[in-house]
Formats: sequence, C-alpha cells, structure tokens
Amino acid sequence: MDSVVPDKLEHDKPLRVTPQPMRRQVEEGLRAAIIAGRFAPGQHLPDRLLCELFGASRSVVREAVRLLEAESLIVVLPNRGPFVAWLSSTEAAQIYEVRGVLEALAGEGFAIRATDAERAELRAVYERLAAAGEQSERAELLAIKRDFYAVLLRGCRNPMVARMLDQMLNRNSQLRATSLSEPGRLPHTVAEIRRVVQAIEHRDPEGAWEACRHHVKRAAAVAIRILREREERDGTPYGREA
Repeated sequence: MDSVVPDKLEHDKPLRVTPQPMRRQVEEGLRAAIIAGRFAPGQHLPDRLLCELFGASRSVVREAVRLLEAESLIVVLPNRGPFVAWLSSTEAAQIYEVRGVLEALAGEGFAIRATDAERAELRAVYERLAAAGEQSERAELLAIKRDFYAVLLRGCRNPMVARMLDQMLNRNSQLRATSLSEPGRLPHTVAEIRRVVQAIEHRDPEGAWEACRHHVKRAAAVAIRILREREERDGTPYGREA
C-alpha cells in the first residue's frame, strides 16, 4: 500500500529557508571585514562607501554600525562619523590583561572537559600552524589561529568564557595581526601553542592555564611595543584615511 503524505501535519512548521535580514548580513560582513583587516584601524567608514559595498540602504548601514560600535569595533566621532576603532597601547595592555585570564580559563576547561576527538582536532589545527612558514600570508595565519580558538572555545564547555573570549578576540584582532606581523615572531607562537596543546593532551589543567597565560603575555609584549612605536611616530590615525 502506498504511503500517504498529508498536506499538513498538526504542529508542523513550514519547511522554508528564511533569508537573513539585510541588517544582519551587513553587520556580519562589516565585522568580518574589520577583523580580517579589510578596513584598517582609524579608517573612515562613510555611509556612502558602506552602502555601495553592501548594496544596502543608509538606515540598514547605520544600524549595523551602531551594533559594531557596541562591540567596540567601530568608534563614532561627533560631526565626523564612524571610524574603525584604533587601539592605543594603554587600551591594548588592558585588553591583553583580560584576554590572558579568559584564555587561561578556556585552556584549563578544555584540559578537563574536552573529548578525545576535540583534543585530536586541536592537535590537527596546531600542526597546520606549525607547518606554516614565515612566508605565509598574514590572513592565512590568522585563519588558522581562529580555527584554533574555535576548537578551544567549544571544548572548554564554559559558554560564559567562550562568549566573552570570542568577543575579546574580535576586539583583539588587529593586535593579533600586529604581533604576528613581527619578523621572527611565528616560531615563538608555534612553540607557545605547542605548550598549550601538550598540556591539554596530558590532561594537565594547571599546565594549560600557565601555557595560555604565557602565550598571551608574549603576544602582548610584541603588540604593545609596536603600538607605542607607532604612537610616537604617527599619533592617532582618526581623521585621516588609512
């Protein structure tokens, strides 16, 4: 007997794909562009430019800008409009201080609660980083680091830490790019991440905590030094095209 599929079952929900609202598409696209360095720190983001890039109305663009301003990725200056947020060396030091604790908590939680499959996944991402050379594009290195943190945040099993650290990493994206761009920094980054992975594989939460804190402190030292040199040379970039 042929089965009969009723036209509509009780409590069924329509099986249709609902496109994301335009505002969300612009918000996510603009956030990704800032994090990837498509828009440089201090760069002006006039409505006209964003409307043309995203094919969106001015009201949609302004709503997306307001949301990213709340995340501290954009700064809106009175009578001048929105700019990509530029971090001073003082702000950077504060961000790294907070990030160091959050990252240590994530590493500790991962060492305690991650599955064997997640530990293997973290090792695989580390191997990709270790195989990358100094000639690798900055975007490629940042993509590998994003994959590393995606696994770490998922496996730490602490949604609060994951949410806060993810937001901090977004705010910290330009600093991570700055530290990775330092000549000779990559081998140190690889060694530091290896310590994190090894501690996790040994199910050593204290070791993972210390390894994560050490990695953030080393990255902070490089990024803050570069920022201070730029501040002495150039001052604040707001108000000029980057």
